[in-house]
Amino acid sequence: MNAMQSSHADNRLDLSGVWELVSIDGKHKTKAAIPGDIHSSLIKAKIIVDPYVGRNEELVQWVANTDWLISREFEVANADLSGWYLELEYLDTVADVLVNGVTILSAENSFRRYRPEVSHALRAGKNRIEIKFHSNAQAANAKQAGQPFPVPYSAGNCPIPNVNMLRKPQCHFGWDWNIAIAPFGLYGTVELKRRSVARIEHVQVNQVHGDGFVDVVIAAHLDCVSTGTVSLAISLDAEIVSRKIDVTKGLVQHLETIRIQDPQLWWPNGSGEQPLYDLEVAVEGFVVKRKIGLRTIELIAEPDSVGRSFSFRVNGQDIYCRGSNWIPADALPSRATPELTEKLLQAAVDSHQNMIRVWGGGFYEQDFFYEICDRLGLMVWQDFMYSCSLYPSTPAFLNEVKLEVDYQVRRLQHHACLALWCGDNELIGALTWFEESRKDRDRYLVSYDRLNRTIEEGLLAAEPCANWWPSSPSPGVLSFGDAWHDDSSGDMHFWSVWHEGKNFEHYRDVKPRFCSEFGFQSFPSLKIARKFGSEDDLNISSPVMESHQKNAGGNARIAETMFRYFRFPMDFGDFVYLSQVQQGLAIKTAVEFWRSLKPHNMGALYWQLNDTWPVASWASLDHGGGWKILHHMVQQFFQPVAVFAVPSQDGEAIRIVAVNDTRHPVSVEISLKSVDINGNVRELSAASGTVPVDKSSELAWLSSRDIGKDALLFFDFTASNGMAGRGHYTPVPYKKLPLVAPKISISSQRDESRVLVTLKTVGLALHVSLETDEPGRFDAGGFDMLAGETRVVRFIADATANLDKVVSSLVVRDLHGATYGVNLK
Repeated sequence: MNAMQSSHADNRLDLSGVWELVSIDGKHKTKAAIPGDIHSSLIKAKIIVDPYVGRNEELVQWVANTDWLISREFEVANADLSGWYLELEYLDTVADVLVNGVTILSAENSFRRYRPEVSHALRAGKNRIEIKFHSNAQAANAKQAGQPFPVPYSAGNCPIPNVNMLRKPQCHFGWDWNIAIAPFGLYGTVELKRRSVARIEHVQVNQVHGDGFVDVVIAAHLDCVSTGTVSLAISLDAEIVSRKIDVTKGLVQHLETIRIQDPQLWWPNGSGEQPLYDLEVAVEGFVVKRKIGLRTIELIAEPDSVGRSFSFRVNGQDIYCRGSNWIPADALPSRATPELTEKLLQAAVDSHQNMIRVWGGGFYEQDFFYEICDRLGLMVWQDFMYSCSLYPSTPAFLNEVKLEVDYQVRRLQHHACLALWCGDNELIGALTWFEESRKDRDRYLVSYDRLNRTIEEGLLAAEPCANWWPSSPSPGVLSFGDAWHDDSSGDMHFWSVWHEGKNFEHYRDVKPRFCSEFGFQSFPSLKIARKFGSEDDLNISSPVMESHQKNAGGNARIAETMFRYFRFPMDFGDFVYLSQVQQGLAIKTAVEFWRSLKPHNMGALYWQLNDTWPVASWASLDHGGGWKILHHMVQQFFQPVAVFAVPSQDGEAIRIVAVNDTRHPVSVEISLKSVDINGNVRELSAASGTVPVDKSSELAWLSSRDIGKDALLFFDFTASNGMAGRGHYTPVPYKKLPLVAPKISISSQRDESRVLVTLKTVGLALHVSLETDEPGRFDAGGFDMLAGETRVVRFIADATANLDKVVSSLVVRDLHGATYGVNLK
C-alpha cells in the first residue's frame, strides 16, 4: 500500500480507502474498504459467503464472535506535530484506536463522534493507525454480567443476546424482519485534522419568525486549545458577516443574527415547496456548510373532550401526516449508500408521503439522509435509539447517553425536516414483557425513568425549542398506560390485526389520534425471492423460505388470512402476488378509515417503508427499493385529495367520504356505480361538494343493498386541483364472488429508454399487477379495470435493466387468474 501524505495547505488528512484487515487469531487476512463494514469486505474476499443467499446466515455467525484488526500507514509531512486530532464517526462499536502503538481512544458507542488528540503519538514521516474491533457479541455478554440486576432484552427479536447493553443499532443482533449477523466497522468520517487555536465543534441554527421576515440565529460553538483571536465568517442569503473573535481555552459560543426579508417558507411534501438557503460558517480554515429551510413546526398535544390530541402544525397550518417507518437501508452498512437511500425516500415522496419515522432500533442516520429529506419535503419523526428492551441505568451507561444525545441533537437540529424527537420505541410496553419487570415493576420503572429523563434533559439542554415526545407509543408525558389499545390520547401503535390475528375490519374499531405504527406482512416479490432461493426453494414452507421469515408464525398468519378473504392461490407466484394484495388491502382499510376521521385523527405512519435484506416483512418496498403492490396502493390512498368508501359497523350502509390535505379547499365530483362479476355496469348516483382543509366531508351515502348481488361498488372522482382516483368496495369477501375470467390481452412496445405495456380486458379485472425479472418498476400496480377498458403501463427501468428482457419475462396477474384459474386468452 502506498503511504498517504497530508496536505500542508489545509492540515487535513483523509484516512479513508483501503486498509489491511486481519482476524486477531491470525486465521484470516485481506483488505477492507473504509468507510465500510467488515462483513462486506469478507464477502468480497470470499472468506465468507453472502449471508443474504439461502441459509448462509447460519454460516457467518463466527465473524461476530471474533476480534478483528484494521490498519494502514500514512505520512505527516508537517514538521509541526502540535494540534493534531483524529475525527471518527460511526465507529461500531467496542473498539480501541492506536497510533504508532499508542492507544488514543477506547470507544463503546457507535452513536458518538470521537475527536481524540493524537499529537503525542504522531511522528514526522511515516505513521501507522490501527483499530481493534472487539467482538460486540462477547462485549454485550460481559456488560450484562456486570449489571447490578438483570436487564432483559427482547429475545424474540434478537437471537444474538444482550444488544441492549451496547450503544449500537439494536436490530444488528436480529429483529423480526432483520438478519442476525451483528455487523461492525467504521461507516463515516475517518480524518486527521490540525488546529492552531480553535475548531468548529457545532453550528446550530434557530429561527425567529416575524411579519414578513425571519431572524436566523446562528450559534458557532468553538473548541479552543488556547487563548487568542480567531477570524470567523458567516454567509447566508448573500449576506456575509466577518468578525475577529477573542477566545479563551475551552468551549466558546458566538452568536450572529441575520435577518431574511420576504422569506420563502419550507413546506412538507404536498403542502408547498422546499426552498433551502445556503449557510456557510468558516473559522481558521474549518468550514461548515448547511442548507437551511425556514419554517415553524409545532407539536400540538392538548387535552380535549376525548383525551389528548396529537398533530403537527407547520407555518401555522395543521398538517395531516401521511407516512411510514424507516429502518436502516440495508443490514450491511456498506450497502446503505446515499444513492439507495435517495431511491427509497423518493419512493416515499412519489407515494404522497410527507413524514418518515426514523425508528429507534436502527441508526441516527448519516447527514445525507436528512439532507435528502430536506430537499424532498419529508418531515422526520426522530426516535432516540432505544427499542423494545429494558436498558441499564448505571452512571457509566447514562453518561454515554448524555454524550450521545448532546452530539446527535446538535448535529441534526438545523434540518428543516426535523419535526420531533421521541425518547424511545416501545420501552413503556417492554416493562410488561419480561418476568423480571413484571415481578418488580417499581425497580424497572424507576430505571426506565432515569434513562428517559436523561434523554429529555440532554435534548432540551442542547435544543431548548425542540419538540419532545417521551416514548412511542405514549398517551403523553409521565403517562405509562397501554398505548397499544387506548386510542384516546397521544400516538398509538396498533398491532391487533397482525399479532392478534384479527380481521381487517378491526382497524375500524379504533380511532387513534395519531397512529405511528401498524402493519401487515407480505412476501417479497418473486424476482427478489429468486435472488436468495433456487426454484426448488420457492415454497412457503421450504427451509430457505422459512429462514427469510423472521416473525414467528408469520407465514402461517399470511396463509390464514388468505383463507379468510380469498380462494387459495394457484402456485407460489400467485401466493406471493396474493400476499401483497392482502397486505395492501389491510393498510388501505386502516388508512382510509382513519383519514375519514380528520381532524380527530391527524396521522398514519405504516410499518414499514423498506427492507434491510430480502425477507418476508411488513415493508411496502422490496429490498433494493422495488415497489410491492402495497406501495402502489399507498400512492392512491395517501393522495392529498382522496375519496373513500367507509362502511358502517354492520356493513349495511356505506359513507362516501372525501378528505383534503392541501392548504386550500377543493371541489370534488364523484360517480358511483354497481359492477357485477360479468362486468356489467349500473350507474347508481353522482355526488359533489367542496372539501375544506380542516376536516373530512361526507359527500354521499348508500345502502349495501343498492350494490346488488355478486356485485361491487365502484367510484371514480376528480378534484378541482387535478387530482383523481378510482376505488371499489366489496360487501362480501372476495372468495364469495364467483368471478369470471377477465380475458386480459397484452401488447408491448419499447424504444431506447422505456417499455410501454398495453392491457385490454374483456371483463372485470381486479388488482391487476405486472411483474418482470428486470430491475425497475411499473408506474402502476394493484389497479382495477372495468370491462372493455384499455390501460397503458410504463416500465421505469433501473440503469442495469435489459429492456428486451422486460418484455420477455413479463407476467400479468389479477385476482381471478391467481385464485380461480388462468386469466389470459
